[in-house]
Order: sequence, then structure tokens, then C-alpha cells
Amino acid sequence: MTSYRRRRRIVAKAVGRVQGVGYRAFCAHEATRLLVEGYAKNLPDGRTVEVVAEADEPTLRTFIERLREGPTMSHVDSVTFRWEDSTGEFDGFEAVI
Repeated sequence: MTSYRRRRRIVAKAVGRVQGVGYRAFCAHEATRLLVEGYAKNLPDGRTVEVVAEADEPTLRTFIERLREGPTMSHVDSVTFRWEDSTGEFDGFEAVI
């Protein structure tokens, strides 16, 4: 018997040394590994990356923990996020330039 897990969306902001250190590529790698769809992009303040991601809630919770860790060269001060309904608009995960 298969159980259906409802898809959700998070809109997250990772703050710290997260630009210019491979953080967006890290997000894309982890998203691909976890089958998360969405994007990561730098915000103009120079210290924030916005991540919009869709998957089932348990998978997104795991993804959030990975966002808090980040790649070796990063230093993540905080990750805040909000839950939203999934729109299904994504096909894969993209590190937006």
C-alpha cells in the first residue's frame, strides 16, 4: 500500500556568509539528492540567499537542516522559512544567477 504525502512549499532565507562560497550550488546538489524542486538565488544585500522549494513536508524538513549546515566555506547565521501550499510550477532545482 502506497501512502500519499502532500506536497508543500517553503520560502526560506539563509543569512550569513552564503554568497560567493558555493551555497547555491550546495542547495542545488542537496535538492537533487532529496528530489526537491525549486530554486536558490542571491539577494542584493550580499549576505542572504532565498530558497523556494517544493516536496513533501518530511523531505523539506530534512532540506532545511541541510540549508542550516551549508557547504564548507559558508557560515550560516540563520535560516528562516515559512510554509506555503505547493504550486507545482517547478521542474527540478535551479541555482539562479
